[in-house]
Amino acid sequence: MRLANKTALITGGNSGIGLATAKRFVAEGAKVAITGRNVERLEAAAHELGPQALALAADATDIAATEAAIAKAADRFGKLDILFANAGIPGQTPVGSASLEVFEQVIRTNLTSVFFTVQAALPHLNDGASIILNGSVISVLGNPGYSAYAASKAGVTAMARVLVSELSPRGIRVNVVAPGAIRTPIWGAAIATPEAEKIFEARIGATTPLGHIGEPENIANTVLFLASDEAAHITGQQLFVDGGATSSPAGAPIFRGQAARQ
Repeated sequence: MRLANKTALITGGNSGIGLATAKRFVAEGAKVAITGRNVERLEAAAHELGPQALALAADATDIAATEAAIAKAADRFGKLDILFANAGIPGQTPVGSASLEVFEQVIRTNLTSVFFTVQAALPHLNDGASIILNGSVISVLGNPGYSAYAASKAGVTAMARVLVSELSPRGIRVNVVAPGAIRTPIWGAAIATPEAEKIFEARIGATTPLGHIGEPENIANTVLFLASDEAAHITGQQLFVDGGATSSPAGAPIFRGQAARQ
């Protein structure tokens, strides 16, 4: 039990990466509070997680609601040892046709809310706690149409380094997990039908050196490591979990035939 007697809070914990992480935390002995906007999904997640979990309705962009949720978690479980600021949204903002509303919503959700979630949690964190922020490979890949999303996730990484400096006197560690393409609902229309999902996953597999899309459990296991005492001397780091997409794109299946012909 790597998280025995520890308490954690996960934003966006009612589906995808957040829920997978909550499951791993509970399995490793932690008491876990999850937040989310969708009450129905929250209730289903709470039922699935069992008595070691607490589900709290809170939109990450609503700072007052986030503060209240964190306070309720601390009242129920005691001070927190782990914070996983996971909640985020996608958003297309291609230059030339992006709307200010979408751009600002992406930044507010993926960056501003992350900072204020950490700030709200600070009074309720134990010294020596672990904070993990959810980044993305998009912060470094330059994918067309993702200016706001990329900026928000690059901002998370830059912000994490500042938080390390500010929180290290309390022994609080801050790290970033940066997922690649993971099988979650965030893809929306790209996986709206079984056929669309099959085409999408084939495309991801062709451009990923390991040859397949990632699973939420891949990220959950990485967050578990960063949250645990096994990572006690790791802070200020960004760990890409992307099947090699950022480090060695030339190793992807789509390029292997070309390399052999050269």
